[in-house]
Amino acid sequence: MSIVVGLMLDKYGPRKLMAFGLFVTGLGFIGMSQMQNLWHFYVVMAVLTLGMSFGTFLPIVATVGNWFVRKRSRAIGILMSTSAIGAMAAPLLVWFVDSIGWRDALLSVGIGFWIIGIPAIVVMTRQPEDVGLLPDGDPVPETTAAGLQQPLNTERRIPIFTALRTRFFWQLAIGTSLGHLVSSTTLLHIDAMQSFDISRSTAAIAVFGFAVGSFIGRLGSGFIGDFVDKRYIMAIAFYMQIIGVLALISLNATIGGVSLGQWGLGFYALFFGAGFGASIPVRMAMIGDYFGRQTYGSMLGIMSTVNAVLGAFGPVFVGIMFDVTGTYRTPFLILLIVLVASGPMMLTLEKPSRVKARFRLAAHNADMAAAETARAQK
Repeated sequence: MSIVVGLMLDKYGPRKLMAFGLFVTGLGFIGMSQMQNLWHFYVVMAVLTLGMSFGTFLPIVATVGNWFVRKRSRAIGILMSTSAIGAMAAPLLVWFVDSIGWRDALLSVGIGFWIIGIPAIVVMTRQPEDVGLLPDGDPVPETTAAGLQQPLNTERRIPIFTALRTRFFWQLAIGTSLGHLVSSTTLLHIDAMQSFDISRSTAAIAVFGFAVGSFIGRLGSGFIGDFVDKRYIMAIAFYMQIIGVLALISLNATIGGVSLGQWGLGFYALFFGAGFGASIPVRMAMIGDYFGRQTYGSMLGIMSTVNAVLGAFGPVFVGIMFDVTGTYRTPFLILLIVLVASGPMMLTLEKPSRVKARFRLAAHNADMAAAETARAQK
């Protein structure tokens, strides 16, 4: 749904999409609380997919990305750190389910989406120019303030298909997708730790540490990303994930007759959590840096789709390999080798200024050709 949602965001703005999406999301959770058969589960999951695509992640990230330019990385970092806070609240959710049962818990979540979502919709605005403001809170020039009906956003629109034909787009998409291929397997990490003779309670603590590391990584990279080349941050984030995966597969492993024990749990939580978290706001901010604000929602949706398609193979690959080999070490080691390629792909990306200059030149040439055609017709 990401491509459709991204295109509609650039055309209609976030309010209409979020109103539909949050209503459907709440309905989906309420429906899930009442399910009786397996096919009910599949239906409500489809409803939730539709609702959350229109009502949560994409519209919110795209709107924040449109409101900031110089401070975009910081803003998205703060936004995405709240997701990590949600992950750290997982024990509270478990307690809630144990206390009132999963049906009433899901019913409460569905109603909660409506209670929280409706006020959020009211304050959502596609871009600051729509309310007579400038990105990053910059002051409006006095000459413009006298007539706010004049458009403040003079940024050149980059045609989507022009962007999709660039080598840069696909290098960024594939490079970030390799990282997503590994990070999408986090739902199997507790099972993997248990197979490495780590108790379930210890594994849960490690995953909580992962969430804390992710929070630090998201917030930290968001602030650093406005001052340091984002390509370097992305490469470092991926190499931190490599260390984290190595720590994961080392748990209670025996090398040369020596058991490595459980020392890797701390390294896993710190490096994989922080590396995973650090890559998220920077990746989203890079899309705005390269493609601008006019088509930010569309490009974010397309990039998210590419990431999701490749990332979907991660858990399936790990699960099948475990069934075939009887161990999680082999599939995670293979994914680790794949992840090594993501660092160089980030480091060799062109600078945003060069990419934008090419887009401007292409647009100028197109305008000149159109003018020449018009003169010829006259």
